[in-house]
Amino acid sequence: MRNKLKIGCHLSASDGYLAMGKEAVAMNADTFAFFTRNPRGGAAKEIKQADVDAFLAFAAENGISQLVAHSPYTLNPCSSNEHTRQFALDTMKDDLLRMEYTPGNMYNFHPGSHTGQGVEVGIEEIAFLLNTVITEEQTTTVLLETMAGKGSEVGGRFEEIAEIIARVEKKEKLGVCLDTCHIWDAGYDIVGNLDGVVNEFDKVIGLGKLRAIHLNDSKNPIGARKDRHETIGNGYIGFEALSRVINHPALCDLPFILETPNDFDGYKREIEMLRAAYNKK
Repeated sequence: MRNKLKIGCHLSASDGYLAMGKEAVAMNADTFAFFTRNPRGGAAKEIKQADVDAFLAFAAENGISQLVAHSPYTLNPCSSNEHTRQFALDTMKDDLLRMEYTPGNMYNFHPGSHTGQGVEVGIEEIAFLLNTVITEEQTTTVLLETMAGKGSEVGGRFEEIAEIIARVEKKEKLGVCLDTCHIWDAGYDIVGNLDGVVNEFDKVIGLGKLRAIHLNDSKNPIGARKDRHETIGNGYIGFEALSRVINHPALCDLPFILETPNDFDGYKREIEMLRAAYNKK
Protein backbone atom coordinates (compact mmCIF):
# COMPACT_ATOMS: atom_id res chain seq x y z
CA MET A 1 0.00 0.00 0.00
CA ARG A 2 1.32 3.42 -0.98
CA ASN A 3 1.74 6.31 1.44
CA LYS A 4 -1.04 8.78 2.23
CA LEU A 5 -1.43 11.56 -0.33
CA LYS A 6 0.81 14.44 0.74
CA ILE A 7 -1.00 17.60 -0.21
CA GLY A 8 -1.33 21.23 0.85
CA CYS A 9 -1.52 24.73 -0.54
CA HIS A 10 0.13 28.15 -0.47
CA LEU A 11 -0.33 29.83 2.92
CA SER A 12 0.48 33.32 4.15
CA ALA A 13 3.61 33.54 6.29
CA SER A 14 2.56 36.89 7.78
CA ASP A 15 1.54 35.34 11.13
CA GLY A 16 4.50 32.99 11.39
CA TYR A 17 5.27 29.29 11.04
CA LEU A 18 3.01 27.99 13.80
CA ALA A 19 -0.01 29.82 12.39
CA MET A 20 0.64 28.27 8.99
CA GLY A 21 0.96 24.82 10.53
CA LYS A 22 -2.34 25.17 12.35
CA GLU A 23 -4.08 26.44 9.22
CA ALA A 24 -2.72 23.50 7.23
CA VAL A 25 -4.00 20.98 9.76
CA ALA A 26 -7.41 22.71 9.81
CA MET A 27 -7.77 22.09 6.07
CA ASN A 28 -6.50 18.47 6.32
CA ALA A 29 -3.16 19.30 4.70
CA ASP A 30 0.15 17.69 5.66
CA THR A 31 2.47 19.98 3.72
CA PHE A 32 2.29 23.59 2.55
CA ALA A 33 4.07 26.31 0.64
CA PHE A 34 4.84 29.88 1.67
CA PHE A 35 6.70 32.89 0.33
CA THR A 36 10.01 33.51 2.08
CA ARG A 37 9.34 37.26 1.85
CA ASN A 38 6.94 39.69 0.16
CA PRO A 39 6.23 38.00 -3.20
CA ARG A 40 6.18 41.34 -5.02
CA GLY A 41 9.10 42.96 -3.24
CA GLY A 42 12.23 42.41 -1.24
CA ALA A 43 11.14 42.76 2.38
CA ALA A 44 11.68 39.73 4.63
CA LYS A 45 9.92 39.40 7.97
CA GLU A 46 12.01 38.69 11.04
CA ILE A 47 12.02 35.01 12.00
CA LYS A 48 11.37 34.39 15.68
CA GLN A 49 13.09 31.33 17.14
CA ALA A 50 10.24 30.69 19.59
CA ASP A 51 7.76 30.53 16.71
CA VAL A 52 10.03 28.15 14.79
CA ASP A 53 10.47 25.87 17.81
CA ALA A 54 6.71 25.77 18.43
CA PHE A 55 6.07 25.02 14.76
CA LEU A 56 8.63 22.21 14.57
CA ALA A 57 7.05 20.52 17.59
CA PHE A 58 3.55 21.01 16.14
CA ALA A 59 4.65 19.70 12.73
CA ALA A 60 6.15 16.56 14.27
CA GLU A 61 2.95 15.90 16.25
CA ASN A 62 0.69 16.43 13.22
CA GLY A 63 2.68 14.81 10.41
CA ILE A 64 3.57 18.01 8.55
CA SER A 65 6.70 17.67 6.41
CA GLN A 66 8.34 18.49 3.07
CA LEU A 67 7.58 22.21 3.05
CA VAL A 68 7.98 23.91 -0.33
CA ALA A 69 8.96 27.54 0.21
CA HIS A 70 8.75 29.92 -2.75
CA SER A 71 11.05 32.78 -3.72
CA PRO A 72 9.52 36.19 -4.52
CA TYR A 73 8.21 36.67 -8.06
CA THR A 74 10.54 39.65 -8.48
CA LEU A 75 13.59 37.37 -8.40
CA ASN A 76 15.04 37.19 -11.93
CA PRO A 77 18.58 35.82 -12.07
CA CYS A 78 18.86 36.07 -15.86
CA SER A 79 17.65 39.61 -16.45
CA SER A 80 19.62 41.87 -18.77
CA ASN A 81 19.67 44.35 -15.89
CA GLU A 82 22.71 43.87 -13.65
CA HIS A 83 20.94 45.35 -10.60
CA THR A 84 18.08 42.86 -11.02
CA ARG A 85 20.50 39.95 -11.25
CA GLN A 86 22.34 41.12 -8.13
CA PHE A 87 19.03 41.44 -6.26
CA ALA A 88 18.24 37.84 -7.22
CA LEU A 89 21.62 36.62 -5.97
CA ASP A 90 21.45 38.53 -2.69
CA THR A 91 17.84 37.51 -2.07
CA MET A 92 18.32 33.82 -2.72
CA LYS A 93 21.49 33.75 -0.63
CA ASP A 94 19.59 35.28 2.29
CA ASP A 95 16.55 33.04 1.72
CA LEU A 96 18.68 29.90 1.89
CA LEU A 97 20.09 31.04 5.22
CA ARG A 98 16.55 31.65 6.48
CA MET A 99 15.45 28.21 5.26
CA GLU A 100 17.85 26.60 7.73
CA TYR A 101 15.49 27.57 10.56
CA THR A 102 13.34 24.69 9.21
CA PRO A 103 16.02 22.32 7.92
CA GLY A 104 15.59 19.64 5.31
CA ASN A 105 12.86 21.31 3.26
CA MET A 106 12.64 22.75 -0.26
CA TYR A 107 13.00 26.21 -1.80
CA ASN A 108 11.31 26.73 -5.15
CA PHE A 109 12.03 29.51 -7.65
CA HIS A 110 11.11 30.57 -11.18
CA PRO A 111 14.24 30.33 -13.37
CA GLY A 112 13.53 33.80 -14.76
CA SER A 113 13.22 35.66 -18.06
CA HIS A 114 16.23 36.36 -20.26
CA THR A 115 14.67 39.71 -21.35
CA GLY A 116 15.93 39.51 -24.91
CA GLN A 117 19.40 38.09 -24.28
CA GLY A 118 18.47 34.64 -25.55
CA VAL A 119 17.89 31.30 -23.82
CA GLU A 120 21.57 30.33 -23.83
CA VAL A 121 22.59 33.47 -21.95
CA GLY A 122 19.64 33.01 -19.59
CA ILE A 123 20.69 29.46 -18.75
CA GLU A 124 24.27 30.60 -18.15
CA GLU A 125 23.15 33.34 -15.74
CA ILE A 126 20.81 31.02 -13.81
CA ALA A 127 23.55 28.43 -13.40
CA PHE A 128 25.93 31.15 -12.22
CA LEU A 129 23.43 32.18 -9.54
CA LEU A 130 23.01 28.60 -8.31
CA ASN A 131 26.74 27.94 -8.28
CA THR A 132 27.20 31.12 -6.24
CA VAL A 133 24.50 30.65 -3.60
CA ILE A 134 24.30 26.87 -3.05
CA THR A 135 26.58 25.69 -0.25
CA GLU A 136 27.79 22.30 0.91
CA GLU A 137 26.40 22.94 4.39
CA GLN A 138 22.79 23.74 3.46
CA THR A 139 20.10 21.13 4.11
CA THR A 140 17.60 22.81 1.77
CA THR A 141 16.98 21.46 -1.72
CA VAL A 142 16.63 24.22 -4.33
CA LEU A 143 13.91 23.51 -6.91
CA LEU A 144 13.78 24.86 -10.45
CA GLU A 145 10.13 25.29 -11.43
CA THR A 146 8.88 24.27 -14.87
CA MET A 147 7.42 27.31 -16.63
CA ALA A 148 4.72 28.08 -19.22
CA GLY A 149 7.21 29.63 -21.65
CA LYS A 150 5.51 33.02 -21.89
CA GLY A 151 7.55 35.88 -23.25
CA SER A 152 11.26 35.30 -22.66
CA GLU A 153 10.81 32.84 -19.77
CA VAL A 154 13.48 30.19 -19.36
CA GLY A 155 12.25 26.75 -18.26
CA GLY A 156 9.29 26.26 -20.57
CA ARG A 157 10.99 23.19 -22.05
CA PHE A 158 12.39 20.25 -20.08
CA GLU A 159 15.62 20.59 -22.05
CA GLU A 160 16.22 24.08 -20.64
CA ILE A 161 15.80 22.83 -17.07
CA ALA A 162 18.15 19.92 -17.81
CA GLU A 163 20.80 22.27 -19.22
CA ILE A 164 20.70 24.44 -16.10
CA ILE A 165 21.14 21.37 -13.89
CA ALA A 166 24.02 20.16 -16.06
CA ARG A 167 25.92 23.39 -15.33
CA VAL A 168 25.41 23.35 -11.55
CA GLU A 169 28.26 21.93 -9.50
CA LYS A 170 26.38 20.78 -6.38
CA LYS A 171 23.66 18.86 -8.23
CA GLU A 172 22.73 16.91 -5.11
CA LYS A 173 21.28 20.14 -3.67
CA LEU A 174 19.10 20.71 -6.73
CA GLY A 175 15.72 19.39 -7.86
CA VAL A 176 12.66 20.28 -9.95
CA CYS A 177 9.12 21.36 -9.12
CA LEU A 178 6.71 20.46 -11.92
CA ASP A 179 3.73 22.80 -12.29
CA THR A 180 0.80 21.13 -14.08
CA CYS A 181 -0.67 24.41 -15.33
CA HIS A 182 2.70 25.61 -16.57
CA ILE A 183 3.67 22.49 -18.51
CA TRP A 184 0.16 22.25 -20.01
CA ASP A 185 0.40 25.87 -21.15
CA ALA A 186 3.89 25.09 -22.47
CA GLY A 187 2.46 22.33 -24.70
CA TYR A 188 2.92 19.12 -22.69
CA ASP A 189 -0.27 17.05 -23.01
CA ILE A 190 -0.86 15.74 -19.49
CA VAL A 191 -4.54 15.21 -20.34
CA GLY A 192 -4.17 12.93 -23.35
CA ASN A 193 -0.69 11.51 -22.77
CA LEU A 194 0.42 11.74 -19.14
CA ASP A 195 2.64 8.65 -19.44
CA GLY A 196 4.37 10.19 -22.44
CA VAL A 197 5.04 13.45 -20.58
CA VAL A 198 6.37 11.59 -17.52
CA ASN A 199 8.60 9.46 -19.75
CA GLU A 200 9.88 12.55 -21.54
CA PHE A 201 10.68 14.22 -18.21
CA ASP A 202 12.55 11.09 -17.15
CA LYS A 203 14.49 10.92 -20.41
CA VAL A 204 15.44 14.61 -20.48
CA ILE A 205 15.84 15.49 -16.79
CA GLY A 206 15.45 12.28 -14.77
CA LEU A 207 12.62 11.44 -12.38
CA GLY A 208 15.15 11.33 -9.55
CA LYS A 209 15.28 15.13 -9.76
CA LEU A 210 11.50 15.59 -9.48
CA ARG A 211 10.85 16.57 -5.87
CA ALA A 212 7.47 18.38 -5.80
CA ILE A 213 4.41 19.18 -7.91
CA HIS A 214 2.36 22.36 -8.10
CA LEU A 215 -1.09 20.94 -8.80
CA ASN A 216 -3.11 23.52 -10.73
CA ASP A 217 -5.78 23.55 -13.39
CA SER A 218 -5.41 26.03 -16.26
CA LYS A 219 -7.61 28.76 -17.69
CA ASN A 220 -5.94 28.19 -21.06
CA PRO A 221 -5.94 25.51 -23.77
CA ILE A 222 -2.78 23.48 -24.24
CA GLY A 223 0.19 25.40 -25.63
CA ALA A 224 -1.24 28.86 -24.86
CA ARG A 225 1.97 29.91 -23.05
CA LYS A 226 0.03 32.25 -20.76
CA ASP A 227 0.22 30.82 -17.19
CA ARG A 228 -3.20 31.48 -15.64
CA HIS A 229 -4.15 29.06 -12.88
CA GLU A 230 -7.70 27.79 -12.40
CA THR A 231 -9.40 25.96 -9.54
CA ILE A 232 -9.23 22.17 -9.69
CA GLY A 233 -11.72 20.74 -12.20
CA ASN A 234 -12.80 24.09 -13.65
CA GLY A 235 -10.13 24.54 -16.29
CA TYR A 236 -8.87 22.98 -19.49
CA ILE A 237 -6.93 20.24 -17.69
CA GLY A 238 -9.87 19.02 -15.62
CA PHE A 239 -10.39 16.96 -12.50
CA GLU A 240 -10.00 13.53 -14.11
CA ALA A 241 -6.62 14.38 -15.60
CA LEU A 242 -5.35 15.89 -12.35
CA SER A 243 -6.59 12.78 -10.50
CA ARG A 244 -4.44 10.71 -12.83
CA VAL A 245 -1.48 12.94 -11.96
CA ILE A 246 -1.76 12.32 -8.20
CA ASN A 247 -2.23 8.59 -8.82
CA HIS A 248 0.58 8.12 -11.33
CA PRO A 249 3.07 5.61 -9.91
CA ALA A 250 6.03 7.88 -10.67
CA LEU A 251 4.39 10.90 -9.01
CA CYS A 252 2.04 9.69 -6.28
CA ASP A 253 4.49 9.90 -3.35
CA LEU A 254 5.61 13.48 -4.07
CA PRO A 255 4.27 16.50 -2.15
CA PHE A 256 1.49 18.26 -4.09
CA ILE A 257 0.98 22.00 -3.59
CA LEU A 258 -2.23 23.72 -4.71
CA GLU A 259 -1.76 27.23 -6.12
CA THR A 260 -5.33 27.68 -7.32
CA PRO A 261 -7.24 30.99 -6.95
CA ASN A 262 -8.90 30.04 -3.66
CA ASP A 263 -9.67 30.96 -0.07
CA PHE A 264 -9.47 28.66 2.98
CA ASP A 265 -12.78 26.91 2.25
CA GLY A 266 -11.88 26.45 -1.40
CA TYR A 267 -8.53 24.87 -0.59
CA LYS A 268 -10.10 22.63 2.02
CA ARG A 269 -12.68 21.47 -0.51
CA GLU A 270 -10.02 20.77 -3.15
CA ILE A 271 -7.91 18.80 -0.68
CA GLU A 272 -10.95 16.71 0.27
CA MET A 273 -11.78 16.07 -3.41
CA LEU A 274 -8.26 14.98 -4.24
CA ARG A 275 -7.87 12.80 -1.15
CA ALA A 276 -11.09 11.03 -2.12
CA ALA A 277 -9.72 10.46 -5.65
CA TYR A 278 -6.39 9.09 -4.42
CA ASN A 279 -6.01 5.35 -4.88
CA LYS A 280 -4.16 3.98 -1.87
CA LYS A 281 -3.46 0.54 -3.44
